[in-house]
Formats: sequence, C-alpha cells, structure tokens
Amino acid sequence: MPEDRHFQHGGANTAAFVVDIDGVEVGRFTECQGLEVEVEFESFTEGGVNGFEHKLGGRMTWPNLVLKRALTVDNRLFEWFHQAAGSTPAGTGRTERSTMGITIINGQGAPLRTWRVYDAIPIKWTGPSFANSDDQIPMEELEVAHHGFEAETLAT
Repeated sequence: MPEDRHFQHGGANTAAFVVDIDGVEVGRFTECQGLEVEVEFESFTEGGVNGFEHKLGGRMTWPNLVLKRALTVDNRLFEWFHQAAGSTPAGTGRTERSTMGITIINGQGAPLRTWRVYDAIPIKWTGPSFANSDDQIPMEELEVAHHGFEAETLAT
C-alpha cells in the first residue's frame, strides 16, 4: 500500500470520515462511534466431556452509530433525518431506510476504506449547546440505527 494511503495521525494528515446516504455525500465527520459487531454465543456442557464447553454461534448484534462534527450551514443531514422519519411536508408518514457509506479519508483526501451500512435510519439528532461563556466549537451529533455493515477495502 502506498505511504500516502495509510492513516496518519495529527497535523495535515489527520483523517476524517465522509458520509453518504444512498450514494449522495451528506458531509464530513470528525468522529464515528459504534462501528462494531458482536456474535452472541450459547454455551452448553456435555456429560463426560470435562475439557471444554460447546459454544454455538447465534445472533449478530450491531450497536447504533454515533457521528459527530462541527456544526455547518449545510442542512442535508437534518433533511435526511426528517425524510427518513416521514416528517417532511411531502413525507409519507412512513420511515424510510437507506444505505449509508462511511469512508475514512486521509489528510490529502485519499479514501482508505469504506463501510456500507445497511437499512440505516437516523434516530436522534443533537445540536449544539449554547452558552455565552463557552468558547467551544458548536457540534452536532447524529445517532443511526441499522441492520449491519460490510467493510470494503479500496484499491491501492
């Protein structure tokens, strides 16, 4: 893999996450939490077998994703939230799920890896807290429920 396609931490090489909904970019994020999967296992013992327990794989669980970024003037993320909930003026009143892409890019803008998140639906949007004494950058946060993801390694 060429050196410029590796994740490098700090300075001009800091990575970001580009998020798209059904192939349309909705923004860049500085934080993504919950990109994980776990398989539940059931254990049982067998009479006369004392060296181990049998373990059978079961259901996969996918926690919600939480995306964070500095507040922008772009409303695409908030519009997707309303559209998915069916609450836009032309909304159907039905929730609509989408395929969401999360692509990590390096400081030079080169994509490193993409995760395709299936049946994504935003379930919570949190805006900035306002305080006169607060010198922090206003942030927004989006929580997304989904039915799993696949990782896609990009060509080098």
